[in-house]
Amino acid sequence: MLKPMRKQLCGLVATVVATVGLNVGALLAQDAGVIGQSYIPTIWVDPDGCEHWVMDDGAEGFMTPHVTRDGKPVCRRGNICGVMPSDQFFATNRHRISAAGQQRLREFFQTANARSFIITGHTDSRASDEYNMRLSQLRANAVAKVGQSVGVRILEARGYGERDPRVPNDSAANMAQNRRVEIICLR
Repeated sequence: MLKPMRKQLCGLVATVVATVGLNVGALLAQDAGVIGQSYIPTIWVDPDGCEHWVMDDGAEGFMTPHVTRDGKPVCRRGNICGVMPSDQFFATNRHRISAAGQQRLREFFQTANARSFIITGHTDSRASDEYNMRLSQLRANAVAKVGQSVGVRILEARGYGERDPRVPNDSAANMAQNRRVEIICLR
């Protein structure tokens, strides 16, 4: 029973790979996936809205741009429709949103007129990279949870820590600008 399923899956992966231009021989040569598990190729959407095919043969993952027949990337129209200074929503070193902050976010999500959202969390550079990555992810997750509570579709919540500052972290005012949660609307 598993062999026919596996052959079908390999055939599907080969078709997808051929469509996006990867070396099918190299992929099938790695045909040593885990027995009893299957993986269905999916589409990953970057925060900029561009799509990528995502495949995994059980041993190695592949991601390649999703392109049209003439080679243009397939991108969903999206824009940063909300930048929320995290100091307004979160206490220092915390990821729980105040009741007033939750209410403002619910109102935002209900009026944003978007198909789906991507939430990105950011910090200033004062703590370690590991700490900032964890805090920014927790904050992005908290905002995403508020969006989900009003029924909007959240594609992804991603933490960037201090890695994507808006401005240099060289003053208190600049660090405050970098402590933010961005909401990307896909329309």
